[in-house]
Amino acid sequence: QVHLVESGGGLVQAGGSLRLSCATSERTFSTYAMGWFRQAPGKEREFVAALTYYGGSQISYADSVKGRFTMASDNAKNTVVLQMNNLKPEDTAVYYCAARLYRLSTRANEYDYWGQGTQVTVSS
Repeated sequence: QVHLVESGGGLVQAGGSLRLSCATSERTFSTYAMGWFRQAPGKEREFVAALTYYGGSQISYADSVKGRFTMASDNAKNTVVLQMNNLKPEDTAVYYCAARLYRLSTRANEYDYWGQGTQVTVSS
């Protein structure tokens, strides 16, 4: 069982930055792929970014966040972070951290473990 706890959400003006963290319950990165997803009101949960070290380091970003968001892991702290720069109002959503065994995926239904989510609100 993998427990995930997100933190770092909040309210920011357009063009600003936020840093989200996801603390895991154990050293997961050797066997689990980690993902960030977001869900805005009335919309489906969508892929933001994911990384895995299984079979070699691999990272993927949604086109909508490329060049603005950066995902990284801190293995010593069992934490993954999502650095979000140049935020836009359309980035407003609840952001979720997720984990699945081994391979990276952009599909939410392929992840087995989820955090409780953290709200990000970007004002125009």
